[in-house]
Amino acid sequence: MQSGRRAAQLARVVHPLDPLFDERSRVLMLGSLPSPLSREHRFYYANPRNRFWQVMARVLGEALPESNAGRARMLLEHGIALWDVLQSCEIAGASDSSIRNPVANDLSRILDTAPIQSIFATGQTAARLYRKLIEPALGRAIVALPSTSPANARMGVDDLVAAYAQVLDYL
Repeated sequence: MQSGRRAAQLARVVHPLDPLFDERSRVLMLGSLPSPLSREHRFYYANPRNRFWQVMARVLGEALPESNAGRARMLLEHGIALWDVLQSCEIAGASDSSIRNPVANDLSRILDTAPIQSIFATGQTAARLYRKLIEPALGRAIVALPSTSPANARMGVDDLVAAYAQVLDYL
């Protein structure tokens, strides 16, 4: 019965957001899939408890942007592209551990346009899915960064900033 209840909670989700990049992007940061809040708000890392934007602002030496346009501008002005590993999957809410039947995004949209020097995962699930679904065909490694999700409570903002600072080596 437990597995039946769990299966009933799974929903098929298709990635609704366009990648954020331009022809100057040198770093590609990949999450797994937008959370329900991000899908609802139609922008990446929309959960106010997710620390991604706070961490990136500190890493880049910027004030924390208050709008999605400001967040996009901050990343693009620093040569950072943002997207997700998955184009679709079955998932229960925002639980990466529940992901089933994943289908990868086609990263050529970004890689054919921008001079990407390094690819980073914004969490272990994104890194694992990339290594399984994308890396064998693409032949480009990914660097796993810790998740900025509120579920990763063991890492404080200062720890996350220190870990994410390595993206500066490629900008």
